[in-house]
Amino acid sequence: MNYFELFEIPIQLQVDAKQLSGKFLQLSRRYHPDFYTQDTPDAQEDALQKSALLNKAWNVFQQPDQTIAYVLNLKGLLDEQEKFQLDPDFLMEMMDINEAIAENDPAQQTSLKERLVELQQEIYAPVKKIVEDYQEGATTEAELLKVKAYYFQKKYLDRISSSLAPL
Repeated sequence: MNYFELFEIPIQLQVDAKQLSGKFLQLSRRYHPDFYTQDTPDAQEDALQKSALLNKAWNVFQQPDQTIAYVLNLKGLLDEQEKFQLDPDFLMEMMDINEAIAENDPAQQTSLKERLVELQQEIYAPVKKIVEDYQEGATTEAELLKVKAYYFQKKYLDRISSSLAPL
């Protein structure tokens, strides 16, 4: 059973986690292991597994990037350990940003952070419609591969952003 089946919702790249909160509470009560203490060991184990799966699903659905990764993984298009080949132009810009970070010039910190925000918007723009309008069976593998490229670029940007001191 995948996370979407557990929550009884269609597979999607962007879930409204706030709307899922009611469903999460309902399922938490349904599968809470304390309600199965008088049941068979198999029923107790099943409730324990579903409760754990529910919590994992909830955590994934709370984070848009993890939701995207989960769907790509479901589709067999993502292996977190793979050496994904990022766009050379993107990598060149990342090299420039990394060099600027290495200079450790406090005056550049704000402009670097602003540039990283711009880059995040730029890389999301081509996949925004795919992410928002994803439909099982209608969205093509080619479109999902674009989302995959976005996912790896976003991970790269997030790693760089976390190395900068907060404003």
